[in-house]
Amino acid sequence: MGWKMNEIKFNGRGGQGVVMASQMLGLAFFKAGMYPQCYSLFGGERRGAPVVSFLRVDREKILLKCEIRNPAELLCFDAGLLNTDEIRTTMPAGGRILVNAAQVPESLSGLSGYTLLRIGAGSISEKLGLGHVINTTILGAYCRLNTDLPIEHVVSAVEEMVPAKKDLNIQAVRLGYQEAEIL
Repeated sequence: MGWKMNEIKFNGRGGQGVVMASQMLGLAFFKAGMYPQCYSLFGGERRGAPVVSFLRVDREKILLKCEIRNPAELLCFDAGLLNTDEIRTTMPAGGRILVNAAQVPESLSGLSGYTLLRIGAGSISEKLGLGHVINTTILGAYCRLNTDLPIEHVVSAVEEMVPAKKDLNIQAVRLGYQEAEIL
């Protein structure tokens, strides 16, 4: 089976680095020779408010300018935002879901036909002194979920886009990759 355009949805809360994560992942795919298209949706900019971001990636220039309604991948930064009914109705069978949770969320037990990955990004980020910003840890775990993107492209994107605590964020990427649990 050949390459097909990939559409990714990011769910999270303000302050977790959701928008920045989608932009860094877009840059990582660009560094891998692909064409990214990224946009975000959010209301009042405040910590804790729901944030949704989208990334479309293809090997050819992307001419689409429409909303992503049926993402093949979901990166959920907050397990409390997981909506299994929405997943079943919008994601295709075989879709890939990455969820940030200390334990496997009970809501995932009813999902079948998807590749599921869990990462405790909050504890990794806290341990490294990055606080509630979990985006780089999530991106490391993403490289376990989608093996089309080498982790070194994500590391390079983080080096370029995250000037503060660069070494800690790169460490978060690598720990996210190592500690991600395929369910």
